[in-house]
Amino acid sequence: MSDLSLTISKTIAAPVEAVFNAWLNAETLAKFMTPGPDMSVPRASSDGREGGRFEIVMAASDQEIPHAGTYLEVKPHERIVFTWESPYSVDGSTVTLTFKPAGGGTDVELTHV
Repeated sequence: MSDLSLTISKTIAAPVEAVFNAWLNAETLAKFMTPGPDMSVPRASSDGREGGRFEIVMAASDQEIPHAGTYLEVKPHERIVFTWESPYSVDGSTVTLTFKPAGGGTDVELTHV
């Protein structure tokens, strides 16, 4: 069976360093990962180094949905690769983020396999 993969990209009006660092910061990571207006992220943590772990707990009403992972690669201001552990993902799921300068902002590409 081949891998199922999804890639999305977005340009963010901020410098590469700021966007990259935001992905490794628990407070801003929680803002990125809040899925909708009726959900929240009551807990988030991030040890943003290779081998470090992150955890994000999403909440809707009285249900909490944990997400976690291990940082496999952290190449400053260029690339972050981490595992994605969730009740809704398969074992071995990974996410790759690449960051590239774009005018005065940053192109971010996210691929989830």
